[in-house]
Amino acid sequence: MTGEGPKGAGTVLHLGPHPDDELIGAPATLMALRDGGWTVVNVACSLGADSDRARRRAELATACARAGFVCETLEPLPDPLPPGDGAPSGRRLVPALTAIADEYRPAIVVAPSPHDRHRGHEAVGRAALEVCAGSGTHRPERLWLWGLWADLPFPSLAVGFDDARLEEILSALGAHAGELARNDYRRLVRGRAEMNAVLGAERVFGFGSVGATAPYVEVLSELGRNDGRWQLGVPRWLDVTGPIGGLGTVVLDDWLSGPSLTDRFGPPG
Repeated sequence: MTGEGPKGAGTVLHLGPHPDDELIGAPATLMALRDGGWTVVNVACSLGADSDRARRRAELATACARAGFVCETLEPLPDPLPPGDGAPSGRRLVPALTAIADEYRPAIVVAPSPHDRHRGHEAVGRAALEVCAGSGTHRPERLWLWGLWADLPFPSLAVGFDDARLEEILSALGAHAGELARNDYRRLVRGRAEMNAVLGAERVFGFGSVGATAPYVEVLSELGRNDGRWQLGVPRWLDVTGPIGGLGTVVLDDWLSGPSLTDRFGPPG
């Protein structure tokens, strides 16, 4: 592994399917925790096609340095995610990700939803579920899921941020020049954050709730284990002085373990 940094309490582990996901999935959340004294460890689970790996590895190192994240890459690299459906690919990632979680012992794991439509994202999301359910010696307290290619149906955690934070995110994301040349994800980060400033509060706290005062918002699904079940977190705004939230009564095992739309109908296109 390539990263070095303090381990133990106060560590958040982000599982990124590819380089650039660390600055698209939930970057404002990760940076807020970083500013609150947490060590943010980003793990890139794939570097994509063989022809792109050297470039993407270099871009990832620069992006993580700008963002203040510890940079890790799965070694040896798995085949480009995924070779088949998301479930087998996710299981192939579990041993390596479990070893990283056992080393860093994070209190929080942040990962894509297992229903994120992109097969690679879904594979990582499913691996995250197994890691956090206790496949190793360490069990994180919370799993926070983000959505990119598909909307989260159960957002429970909202994170507001300002123009300075947005510019910090976009500056770090700019290191991924090769990916931005193909599709400018900086527009996505800004546009989604503006959308969530309008819709986020109603999606998290219920329709009719007062909108955010912050100009930009991220939303995530906060999950925790209780009696062997996955329960959704109590709806809340992130407080970095006490980021571990309580659990509500909604049990999401059926949704989390069920086939995704991609499993049932194939990927887009």
